[in-house]
Amino acid sequence: MKKLLAFILLLFSFPTAYAAAEKTKDPEIISEAAIVTDSESDAVLYAKNADKKMYPASLTKIATAIYAIENGDLKDIATISKKASEVEGTRVYLEEGEKVPLIKLIQGMLINSGNDAAWSIAEHLDGNTKAFSENLNRYLEDSAGLKNTHFVNPHGLYDENHYTTAGDLAKLTNYALKNETFREIYGTKEMKWAGKSWDTTIFTHHRMLKGEVPFKGVTGGKTGFVDEAKQTLATSAENDSIKLTAIVLKAEFKRDIYNDTKNLLNYGFSNFETSTLSSTDVFPSDGKTYTTGGENVAITLPKGIYEEDITAKGKLQIKNENGRIIQSVKLLEDKQDEVASSQLKTDKEPEKETTGYYGRVGLTIFLFGIFMLILRKNLKEKARRRRRRV
Repeated sequence: MKKLLAFILLLFSFPTAYAAAEKTKDPEIISEAAIVTDSESDAVLYAKNADKKMYPASLTKIATAIYAIENGDLKDIATISKKASEVEGTRVYLEEGEKVPLIKLIQGMLINSGNDAAWSIAEHLDGNTKAFSENLNRYLEDSAGLKNTHFVNPHGLYDENHYTTAGDLAKLTNYALKNETFREIYGTKEMKWAGKSWDTTIFTHHRMLKGEVPFKGVTGGKTGFVDEAKQTLATSAENDSIKLTAIVLKAEFKRDIYNDTKNLLNYGFSNFETSTLSSTDVFPSDGKTYTTGGENVAITLPKGIYEEDITAKGKLQIKNENGRIIQSVKLLEDKQDEVASSQLKTDKEPEKETTGYYGRVGLTIFLFGIFMLILRKNLKEKARRRRRRV
């Protein structure tokens, strides 16, 4: 009887143990700071030291690029200064007096990481790099919503006052990716380059984008390195369910930033998907009704079991199975007299219980069936023994 009781306890504790083992594990990250976000909703899917002040190196050029695209005339012709032609670091070898369209400078900077191109962009747009940096910082705060970033140059060469965070860089990249011109350049693998002193082909330095580090779905990226910042990397990737932005900062070796990036992207693809709150959706809570304010809003949903809740202040919160808030969306209270009773709708119907859960239930039923067969067989055997003794 004791063995029978132990078997029953084991049988019904199995699904719970299985569920615990199935809980999402965080990715293994070596870099000092890292983050992966939903590119469309800005939801933070995983973060490590995301608010820590860090040196970005050439990831700065993401900011310079989107600022130039949104504030300059891409057909304008810039004249290269002596100072720009002598900037240290990676270059596209611009010559003093050379005349180059602004769009080409952005391409040379973002694809091949040309510091001379970045400097020329700053001088062309704002006269000098000091005025450029002041205007850039104001733009990054007002347009992209960055709160922990301060840049003093257009290229990212080290300065102790030139800093940002992984969180701000993810937010900046997501903002920039909404611009078609930026997306096209950011995702370019190679480009023919006709310069005053040389004709060549320039290539992205991003190994995942080039295919040297294979990973399906990579759509764009930017590399960075200075001694103080170590290796830095920004990457965008997508599948049928979600678009992701991954930022990794301060890794000792290149292999580490790529391994970390792959781990971040795999984590995002495996555990999340993007959905949409419709402009017509209505959210009832505690006698009040909320809407999105007439806009479609991208929202990130964990795959599997998750919880949705509307706070007293009208925020829709999406929590994963561990209770962590994945995303908060500020809703607007609907003041109309009629209170709608519809449930939260997304373009993908929320699944409180997933196939993983039903699989565990099925397994439980199967094991219980085996147990009943064994029990029945044992009872029959005992009955036969009693008949023999009679």
